[in-house]
Amino acid sequence: MSGHSKWSTIKHKKAATDARRGKLFNKLIKEITVASRLGGGDARANARLRSAVLEARSNSVPNDTIDRAIKKGTGELAGGAVYEEVTYEGYGPGGVAVLVEGMTDNRNRTAGEVRHLFTRHGGNLGESGCVAWMFHRRGYFSIPREAMDEERFMDLALELGAEDIATEEDRYEIYTPAEEFASTLEELERRGVTLEAKELAMIPQSHVSVPGDRVSQLLRLLEALEDHDDVQKVWVNTQVDEQVLAAS
Repeated sequence: MSGHSKWSTIKHKKAATDARRGKLFNKLIKEITVASRLGGGDARANARLRSAVLEARSNSVPNDTIDRAIKKGTGELAGGAVYEEVTYEGYGPGGVAVLVEGMTDNRNRTAGEVRHLFTRHGGNLGESGCVAWMFHRRGYFSIPREAMDEERFMDLALELGAEDIATEEDRYEIYTPAEEFASTLEELERRGVTLEAKELAMIPQSHVSVPGDRVSQLLRLLEALEDHDDVQKVWVNTQVDEQVLAAS
């Protein structure tokens, strides 16, 4: 299969090279805080927190920052905003399904701002449930082709018990059940496997093609949503060519 949105891979490349790294840190810290509040501060007993901490460490978030975020979540440290999880669903230019996951301390404010972004960039915010059924949460890992040959990749995927795999022109992809994301990430890091992207992803069950004259408008919408402080993740079911995305 070739299921993961190519926008997500390009997004990860951009995050490593532009001013979005500061925003990425804040989003990772929010996830740690909420995961701690909901499931406790012990990463061994809290799979979501374990995943969040691994993701933060792999993005060079300092350990003391991670520890403070955990303590804020568990209430050991007072102060700071109390975040709740929110999800927004709608359609972008070209009829692309857009699923937005966020965390906010003011639900009404965030909903209004997200709605404005959809409208401003040629999309429309829909009702709850209108597109979520098109996606399935899974663990996702992307490995650069130059990191290993195809035979080694196939052996690796078999040893990891991958649920699904894909071979793209410049990378290999591994998909796992959501509950196995953290353990798979730990094993890949233990083996020293180079990862281009890693996340708990909402994988589209099918894709739609975007007309060429709507690609730039769609990208502006996705980038505007990604840049919003309360937005954690943006998922789409587009199948735009990666070279077109990279050049837009």
